[in-house]
Amino acid sequence: MAELFTSTTIATIIASLILLLVPISCSSPFITDGSRDSPIPQSDIDLLEFPLNLEYLEAEFFLYGSMGQGLDNFAPNLTMGGPKPLGAKKANLDPYTRDVIKQFAWQEVGHLRAIKDTVQGFPRPLLDLSTKSFAKTMDAAFGKRLSPPFDPYASSLHYLIASYVIPYVGLTGYVGANPKLQAAASKRLVAGLLAVESGQDAVIRGLLYEYALIRLHPYGITVAEFTNRISDLRNKLGQEGIKDEGLVVPKKFGAEGQIRGNVLAGDEYSIGYARTPEEILRVVYGSGNESTPGGFYPKGADGRIAKSHLQHS
Repeated sequence: MAELFTSTTIATIIASLILLLVPISCSSPFITDGSRDSPIPQSDIDLLEFPLNLEYLEAEFFLYGSMGQGLDNFAPNLTMGGPKPLGAKKANLDPYTRDVIKQFAWQEVGHLRAIKDTVQGFPRPLLDLSTKSFAKTMDAAFGKRLSPPFDPYASSLHYLIASYVIPYVGLTGYVGANPKLQAAASKRLVAGLLAVESGQDAVIRGLLYEYALIRLHPYGITVAEFTNRISDLRNKLGQEGIKDEGLVVPKKFGAEGQIRGNVLAGDEYSIGYARTPEEILRVVYGSGNESTPGGFYPKGADGRIAKSHLQHS
């Protein structure tokens, strides 16, 4: 038998054993995107940094709403020296709603950490979370001035309606960004962020749906009508058709055209809508123009994508 093992055979066996001992990440040129050392292309970096604008907004709104303090108290390193939000304060929440919002708050802190562990990021932009800012949004949604001005911090129901304004915009951005990403690490991050942002939006919509036909005092307007008006406003500002739906819709727009209840928003296949960064800027600026700051971002959003539009304003 020994004579069967020629020098060529022995060399082949040794080479095979060496290959088995080498880590896959080193032996295969194809499995590289998921490794820590793999560079993330600039296009991915831009798309990963842009959502920080929304994550800052959500983190501050939920932290202040549930605990009366923001990132400067709980995670000052994440602000990178950005200015303190305007008008944010503790909301008058019942214990159950406060607990839910507090969970959201800490989740958003985690989202900021996750993004900044992947890309450099930028300082917290100036955010306007004042009663006046939300009141202006609600007035625009109804096409008239509500009296008294809408106060997002007045009660649990007021706060949940105000919360309806925020996470959904971010999740449509993640849906829109995912197919444009190149690196596997980028796709994993966005998929993970999208999962929790979608969950937050579902919880908010679920809590509001229970009160869909309740009229919010002192306006005499149902909760469902508030959500429908807010969604209509976002569609109008985004300028790209229907990508937003309230809690109660005409039957033809419900799931499979079979039901008016709309606790989760989705297209004709009940799949989440996608928005581009430009559409998101038009919505959160409240101007319908990605080059005209305002709304929740008095001085504009940050990052290469947002700044590229501000430079043309």
